[in-house]
Amino acid sequence: MDRRQFCGSAMAAVTGAAIGRRTGTGLLGGVWGPEAGDATATSGQAASTLRARAAAKGLLFGSAGSQGPLTSDTAYAAAFARECGILTPEAELKWGTLRPSPTTYNFAPGDWLQQWAASNSMLFRGHTLDFWQSVPGWFAKTVNPGNAAQFLQSHIQTVCSHYAGKVHSWDVVNEIIDTGSGRPDGLRNSMWTQLIGPDHIADAFRWAQAADPNALLVLNDFGFEYANADSDARRQAMLALLAKLLGAGVPVQALGLQTHLFAGMTAQFKPAVYQTFLKQVSDMGLKILITEMDVQDRGLPGDTASRDAQIAAIYTQVLTAALANPAVIVVETWGLSDKYSWLQQHAMRSDGMEVRTLPLDDGMQPKAVYNAIGQAFDAAPTRSS
Repeated sequence: MDRRQFCGSAMAAVTGAAIGRRTGTGLLGGVWGPEAGDATATSGQAASTLRARAAAKGLLFGSAGSQGPLTSDTAYAAAFARECGILTPEAELKWGTLRPSPTTYNFAPGDWLQQWAASNSMLFRGHTLDFWQSVPGWFAKTVNPGNAAQFLQSHIQTVCSHYAGKVHSWDVVNEIIDTGSGRPDGLRNSMWTQLIGPDHIADAFRWAQAADPNALLVLNDFGFEYANADSDARRQAMLALLAKLLGAGVPVQALGLQTHLFAGMTAQFKPAVYQTFLKQVSDMGLKILITEMDVQDRGLPGDTASRDAQIAAIYTQVLTAALANPAVIVVETWGLSDKYSWLQQHAMRSDGMEVRTLPLDDGMQPKAVYNAIGQAFDAAPTRSS
């Protein structure tokens, strides 16, 4: 996502087809999650790693990663392989990287990541198929109302078929809610909505299921955490959309919660409000994934120990509330080390100090956030199949 827009609005505020009804593959018995004692938990991993502590409760812990750092930074690659049981490509499967021209695909970066994940006993997520950003330069000149549905269908079928059987879950539609777009349904007035209409959402899921029937199909979005008018509007729009899609038999199987948080909005997080929303989602028969978790630390003091403690407390607060719901099966941070956090460029601190938002520091050493995540896993109820 272009989270700069979301960060700006948040800081301004400061100042049927569901997976639970499917059979044959489940959280603890197949591609969707680790079994007790499986490779994710035991293949040379110390009991104290995040992937092992998550797996002990039937959860998956992982992170977004990119080919460049994983290729060039051996310490980072070793830490990623040690700590993560699932990997999401940051940009390698977005249109901007994957589609150099209207008729060609560049699968090499995504293939490298998928193979690297597999070689390190990690699952692999597909991110993302139907998205309003990371659009290649040729798109506006080539795609129009007459051919947009064909372009989207061909893309989804080609990409999902290429990775069929190798993907834990697809973020089929990404960031479809935008209550500021002016639509009464709360949908983003994206280029796909403009070119095709809102039916592109249902179509995307149906095309993805046909091409990769064993992957978990996820609707991924942000901005549901806080007890304020903006988050409430987004929650209501998402619940209405999910009800409509499921009522029409669309194979949405999980909701992905990006979970980009803000240190300055801690007081606006009310666990009961958040848990009510999660229960409304899980009562629809859907699984829930936390897909891109991090905390923007602008406004916190520069003192490292104090800042780390406050950020860790936010992780504890949100994860404790989320993991109480057994439908939450995945927790991923958007990056594993501060060294590669997107916030270093997009949410820089006014004092010029480095953003400290992720489990590991620049030297790949665990921080208070790491401990907070691990303790949240330790305290979580064990998931069952």
